[in-house]
Amino acid sequence: MNPQTYSAKAAMLIRKPVSEVFEAFINPEITTKFWFTQSSGRLEAGKSVQWDWEMYHHSITVDVKIIEQDKRIVIEWPTTVEWIFTAREDNTTFVSISDSGYDGTMDEIIADVRNSTEGFTLVLAGLKAYLEHTIQLNLVADRFPDFEP
Repeated sequence: MNPQTYSAKAAMLIRKPVSEVFEAFINPEITTKFWFTQSSGRLEAGKSVQWDWEMYHHSITVDVKIIEQDKRIVIEWPTTVEWIFTAREDNTTFVSISDSGYDGTMDEIIADVRNSTEGFTLVLAGLKAYLEHTIQLNLVADRFPDFEP
């Protein structure tokens, strides 16, 4: 089987206008409230940025492939991640995230899809709490409370 056919997916309705939800993912001043702890800059097409999760002593380079204002973001890190932002008539936004392009054995691919689905679900839940209620749930940071480098 082709690993390109496997993807992780997560989606959530966010009760905020699409411009606010989109900005939350491209602007690290907002994204750090619900996902990573530091970034070297805003997401811009053709640019590479570094994201850091200081609590896990982990950094990754993200290559920004596509930015379609208030509609779509595509990045590459070890896989390809795509966000689709759908503005709704009631001034809410439906966000869907897919992560594809896994490599490895079938067991490794299944584990990666499972972990990515879990991770992006936590990210969307944290985003929802932050944008809708100004609450920082620390979901990503609290996922592995006993982490030791």
